[in-house]
Amino acid sequence: MAMVAQQHRESSSSSFSKHLDAGKYVRYTAEQVEALERVYAECPKPSSLRRQQLVRECSILSNIEPKQIKVWFQNRRCREKQRKESSRLQTVNRKLNAMNKLLMEENDRLQKQVSQLVCENGFMRHQLQSASAATDASCESVITTPQHSLRDANNPAGLLSIAEETLAEFLSKATGTAVDWVQLPGMKPGPDSVGIFAISHSCSGVAARACGLVSLEPPKIAEILKDRPSWFRDCRSLEVFTMFPAGNGGTIELVYMQMYAPTTLAPARDFWTLRYTTTLDNGSLVVCERSLSGSGAGPDTATASQFVRAEVLPSGYLIRPCEGGGSIIHIVDHLNLEAWSVPEVLRPLYESSKVVAQKRTIAALRYIRQIAQETSGEVVYGLGRQPAVLRTFSQRLSRGFNDAINGFNDDGWSLMNCDGAEDVIVAVNSTKNLGTTSNSPCLLGGVLCAKASMLLQNVPPAVLVRFLREHRSEWADFNVDAYSAASLKASSYAYPGMRPTRFTGSQINMPLGHTIEHEEMLEVIRLEGHSFVQEDSFIPRDIHLLQVCSGVDEHAVGACSELFFAPIDEMFPDDALLLPSGFRVIPLDSKSGDTQGSLTTHQTLDLTSSLEVGPATSHAAGDVSSCYTARSVLTIAFQFPFENNLQDNIAIMARQYVRSVISSVQRVATAISPTGLSPTVGSKSSLGSPEAVTLAHWICQSYSYHLGTELLRPDALGSETELKNLWDHQDAILCCSLKSLPVFIFANQSGLDMLETTLVALQDITLDKIFDDSGRKALFSEFANIMQQGFAYLPGGICMSTMGRHVSYEQAIVWKVLAAEENTVHCLAISFVNWSFV
Repeated sequence: MAMVAQQHRESSSSSFSKHLDAGKYVRYTAEQVEALERVYAECPKPSSLRRQQLVRECSILSNIEPKQIKVWFQNRRCREKQRKESSRLQTVNRKLNAMNKLLMEENDRLQKQVSQLVCENGFMRHQLQSASAATDASCESVITTPQHSLRDANNPAGLLSIAEETLAEFLSKATGTAVDWVQLPGMKPGPDSVGIFAISHSCSGVAARACGLVSLEPPKIAEILKDRPSWFRDCRSLEVFTMFPAGNGGTIELVYMQMYAPTTLAPARDFWTLRYTTTLDNGSLVVCERSLSGSGAGPDTATASQFVRAEVLPSGYLIRPCEGGGSIIHIVDHLNLEAWSVPEVLRPLYESSKVVAQKRTIAALRYIRQIAQETSGEVVYGLGRQPAVLRTFSQRLSRGFNDAINGFNDDGWSLMNCDGAEDVIVAVNSTKNLGTTSNSPCLLGGVLCAKASMLLQNVPPAVLVRFLREHRSEWADFNVDAYSAASLKASSYAYPGMRPTRFTGSQINMPLGHTIEHEEMLEVIRLEGHSFVQEDSFIPRDIHLLQVCSGVDEHAVGACSELFFAPIDEMFPDDALLLPSGFRVIPLDSKSGDTQGSLTTHQTLDLTSSLEVGPATSHAAGDVSSCYTARSVLTIAFQFPFENNLQDNIAIMARQYVRSVISSVQRVATAISPTGLSPTVGSKSSLGSPEAVTLAHWICQSYSYHLGTELLRPDALGSETELKNLWDHQDAILCCSLKSLPVFIFANQSGLDMLETTLVALQDITLDKIFDDSGRKALFSEFANIMQQGFAYLPGGICMSTMGRHVSYEQAIVWKVLAAEENTVHCLAISFVNWSFV
């Protein structure tokens, strides 16, 4: 019995020992680890067959079981995952520490500002209580930076003192309380935010500030920011005229910069500044700047009238290195843009710190973060293009549009004779070289640009630009796009006489890249077309456009929305010729208490006919709805290449085309305006208003009086129910005025759907526009009967929507709408029975 137990114990011990041998830790040699690492680099998770093959083929692994190799790969993957997670957590920790440091500094600054405001409040109370104190002394702000008179830079000995003074004033704005900063609406700080953004609350000029963490070293950041044309889209040129060393290894530069005007309605700006670069005792790098007095550098005589000299108040960049890499950057932009020199309606654009923040301050920080992510390889772009190449395409599209809008004389632009109407400006550039690349033609003519600016009322810029991008067929002419594309190809059908082409309706967007926050996207648009000519019908006439779109975020405060595009070849090279056209919509801050003048809700107006530069004037014109009174400026520009003998023809075509685009944009703008706004002048029946309720009652009452039957169901009792049932009626019911040129003044929902319009745009549609010839003849032949007996039945036919679509209807009923007195004809009502799109 004892022997049996002994044998059992030996058997169990042997089995346990074998189990330990199969799963015990294996100490691998360096050669074995190297072989396994090579396999891991190719395939981190090899299959069972691959592991067995590895053991057979690699002699140094022959003594290791496949199961043990499987365990090694599992451990290796686990170590890799832990390493990546550890690295990620360390990066997040460094970012949070740096952001915490920024927030603590911001908190300290705000506490100092509160203390100063308390002292200021006490001082003002003391002044108010003192009868002998001057009243104007109580209005002085102790935190406002004293405005020093600009010093002349002709004396080099005084430049260093100006530089040191600029440095001190800049640092007091960047980290001190020299400016009363308030957080920019909609830009909350946080670990994943771009940075902390603020705008000035009350100071001379316009000012914005940004603080953020960037994973680049200070010298690299300073190099990027000093190259302003590379990231500031409104910068036309920057030239350093003089540079000499200053103390502490710093440099002083005298800089001349030109800045584009954003619209056709204002002159451009230029600046003559001193730029001081130095290193502080704590290792921070500073680049600060301010304007100098005197004429300094400037544009040539031919272009001088197109610029207004503006002022840079102490501004700049404070760049501090972070522990573990990266930098904390403070950006301050403080400008006086001389708003007096622009029309009154545009002054909010030049007096808004929000605009400066979006176009300049935030743009600088975003650009640096974009470069940092591209450097780290985090940004992926399509079609095999390098990030720098795609970024250059975006910059070239923006710069080409700005050049066209400004039309500088020193670039070769000159205005053509107008036809008396100033709504569209036509400029020509005969010196523009279109043959700069080996792949582009050298045309004998030049480039012609048709451009215009107008005011939009109650139209969100982001929504409008997004619609224009997604629904190109609503405003663009495919044949004009085909002409521009063919002109640049210099093919046999490049000019008038080329094969007519139709647009198939297919628009394909192929993304190329976007910025890290998706505020700007670059894409290629393919428009599919086919020739009308039978023998060429098999030849595709596709058009390719390079397009950049920005500012489509409705929540971005002060940001402008842009859509620029240029025809390109299907396989466009990196140096492809670009002639950009497009749209720019800039929001205008409305000040509280401002009257809107003659501008009515939902209207688009041409500004060029009534612009005056000078003191502000009052345009009181009654109450305007306060629910949504945002205004914006829309600028449109289209460029066309031409040959010398076709310049006049192309000018006529360009002017007409831009006017048609303006008309289309106006229609789109009224259609996308937020609902529930005040009606336009002339439209007396906004849905739900007392006028609409009254008109609905008159329509139904007159129908019953003339035709002897009810228009609505008998249960539609009460004025509010009557209006609702009329609005929801299945037939299209429209009312038109009785004038020499009848226009529509009301339509129910079915009527708006049939005409493909809105209540706001209804008043722009005349009665004769919707009927075809037979319909007009039928209406005119029955007009006498309508006025005599009060109604008439028209036969079925075809009418036209505002979008050009044909609509069929079985019958039309026309009747007179009588006012309450029953002897006054208010309008005509028309009911289209059983209508449908053909």
